[in-house]
Amino acid sequence: MKESGQDGVCSFLVKFSKKLKACSRSGLVETKGETSPMKTTWYCPLDLSTVLEEEEDGVIYNVVVKQQHGAPTSATSSSRSQCVKAGTEEKLVQHLLHSFAMGDSSFITIFLSTYRSFTSTKRVLDILIDRLQHPPGESTKSQTRQPFNRAVCMVFSMWLSEYPEDFRSLGEPGLLLRLAPLLPSDPSGTEIRGRLLRLAEELSEQALLPDSSSDRTTPSPPADPTKFDPTNILGFPAGLIAEQLTKIETELFVRLVPYHCLGSLWSQRDKKGREDVCWSVRATVRQFNRLANAVMASCLWPTQLRSQQRACLLEKWISVAEECRARKNFSSLYAIVSALQSNPVHRLRRTWLETDREAVRRYEELSNIFSEKDNYSQSRELLKEEGTSKFANLDGKMTNRRQIGSSAQGTVPYLGIFLTDLTMLDTAVKDRLENGYVNFDKRRREFEVLAQIRLLQSSCKNGVFITDEAFLQWYQSVPSLNEEESYRLSNEIEVPCEPSSGRTLNPTVIITRCPNLNSSRTSLVADSDSHFDFPSPVCHFLSKFTKHMKSPSVSCLDVDSSHPTNDPIPSALTPSTPVKSHRRSVSCGNNPTNNNKGSGPEMRIVRIRMDLQDGNMYRSILVTSNDKTPTVISSALEKHSQDPKQAPRYELIQLLPEGKELVIPATGNVFYAMTSSSVDFLLCRQGGNTPFRSQPISTETSATFPRIKAKGRRLFF
Repeated sequence: MKESGQDGVCSFLVKFSKKLKACSRSGLVETKGETSPMKTTWYCPLDLSTVLEEEEDGVIYNVVVKQQHGAPTSATSSSRSQCVKAGTEEKLVQHLLHSFAMGDSSFITIFLSTYRSFTSTKRVLDILIDRLQHPPGESTKSQTRQPFNRAVCMVFSMWLSEYPEDFRSLGEPGLLLRLAPLLPSDPSGTEIRGRLLRLAEELSEQALLPDSSSDRTTPSPPADPTKFDPTNILGFPAGLIAEQLTKIETELFVRLVPYHCLGSLWSQRDKKGREDVCWSVRATVRQFNRLANAVMASCLWPTQLRSQQRACLLEKWISVAEECRARKNFSSLYAIVSALQSNPVHRLRRTWLETDREAVRRYEELSNIFSEKDNYSQSRELLKEEGTSKFANLDGKMTNRRQIGSSAQGTVPYLGIFLTDLTMLDTAVKDRLENGYVNFDKRRREFEVLAQIRLLQSSCKNGVFITDEAFLQWYQSVPSLNEEESYRLSNEIEVPCEPSSGRTLNPTVIITRCPNLNSSRTSLVADSDSHFDFPSPVCHFLSKFTKHMKSPSVSCLDVDSSHPTNDPIPSALTPSTPVKSHRRSVSCGNNPTNNNKGSGPEMRIVRIRMDLQDGNMYRSILVTSNDKTPTVISSALEKHSQDPKQAPRYELIQLLPEGKELVIPATGNVFYAMTSSSVDFLLCRQGGNTPFRSQPISTETSATFPRIKAKGRRLFF
């Protein structure tokens, strides 16, 4: 029985094998009059794309040719699309009127968002007026004239709707009066003409009454210290305080002009004669520093309080920070956390020992949101998850209206993240190609960051808030504390020579530099199914730089190991890792390099300052391990709009902690000659005095956000 069963199985397998062979030979058709139980047709659709570069009449295009092969019976199809990579100013402006017809549908939006980086509104209007004076086609009804007229209306309609301030900034109505008669005579053109004429009328009135109106945010008058009672903050519920702070931040964020965040504009804010540049970002900076000052003043001003009473103030601000987190107000949240981590507050050991342990745990969790790890990965992930959601996601559960006491609100981000990305792009990518063409690819990458800001702004426009006059009166009464006053009050509360024991808080480093961007690279183009994705364009684009270095975040903080005051800080209160100092928004942190060899030169971004009459300005320079001193000096002179040919007349000095200086040899390798303790350099004429210590740095808005010294946390105001 056993042998006969085995024979039957073998016989079945032989028959089945023969049938498979017959089916494969006949292409799965009928065999022996029987229909095959399965008929499968295999084919692989191929989507083959070829990317080319074509130059035509002053413009370089990226051309994508796609060939798609479908089923064997279908014909091969192909499609062609092109977008501008670079071009002359004139050709880029003229491309506004032809981009939509050529399939480059995003060009108009990107150009209007970023053109101020390489040209001016007056220049753009001059080129468009010249083009409108010589339109295509012989008559208004010709086949070429009608699409041209539609493009003209579309460009000016979008420009007037999204950036009306560009036309108001002209100062005089002459260009608008020249432009209006050239617009098409159809209904769309007539409507645009009316808007331009109304703007021209406004400009004429402003010329007669220059001080009649202003939309700038002016600083409030200084507070009266005699009317300030720090402990009054305990009488306001934490939710009410967070609601009022969110109201202030939301109004500022909605008014923010996204292109003010561009690195090429923000880096010019301290230049003499450009005090009004980036006014909307300056307003956000002032509010951030004002809130951080209020937190510090309320914790330090009442020096006569006992440690238990002062701990109640810390717990109150921690609760306010939690409420800001629930309202997705990350700007106020970071301001509060930064103030609590400042050195004058952080060093109050006895006060922190009296603070509730659960409150301290929550405070540390909030601090971790702004960790520098993986280029603000946690902050970016929160923006991705909650950016356009109605409520915050806390502990995996969405907060509801009852919890936060108001309707759904938008997200107010910490603006420093976006300023970091845009400044990195501006520093690392050239504005023009070698042939002089404007690098429009750079503008596309900048626009990706600006688009994220605009998306968050749209989520904030429907917020509804109720003003609480009592809190605003207290908030406006807070006096401003400078560095010396903060430390004096802190030392009065706790003598600096006291030994440390028991539980202490290690300050969390919030923002210094981007870690290895190679580990967090993401695609420049977000997934089409995701309506709110926040990859960092800088991470992907700078990957070729970050193979051999830790790329710095060109943002708020840099290393400064100088002692803030003459009073010594106890060594037990000194953090084990260097804490970062906030000096300028275009500064860089240290750049530890990787020792990988053989793949190209190592790189580091440094800050070089010149003592010019138009203001003391830092410029970020990319230094490689191949760069000698003359090359770096020439690059620095060019960045400062000076003649690079004058490089032999200058010397490069590295500014070290504690006021020390290191003169880089005239023919040396800067990368290897510099020390890792500082990235700040001074460029001065040979034989001249170094004026670095004689001129203090402006403290109002030269910093993006809080300045934090070594030996703990410290803010400057």
